[in-house]
Amino acid sequence: MIDTILLQAAGGFGTQQIIVFGLIALVFYFFMIRPQVKKSKDQKKFVTELKKGDKVVTTAGIHGRILEINDATFLIEVDNGKIRFDKSAISLEASRALNAPPVVTK
Repeated sequence: MIDTILLQAAGGFGTQQIIVFGLIALVFYFFMIRPQVKKSKDQKKFVTELKKGDKVVTTAGIHGRILEINDATFLIEVDNGKIRFDKSAISLEASRALNAPPVVTK
């Protein structure tokens, strides 16, 4: 009788443990993984939509204008010349802020 009660208690604990681990996995997915995947998709979409003449900012903070687009790189004109950057070096947030229309206040 005591053995049966102990086995039932141990089985119930295992089920609770599985539920807790499942909930932790869901929290990680919705608060860490999903936003990161969305940000990555937005970055890829932004880079594919860039065209010649667009002003951009790199992740290193270099400001310039796109002169040429290749498969994996951009040729960017800066004040003192031209620099070739990998497409992944373009900052989504900084470039959008640079190209955003000015806010008019009354």
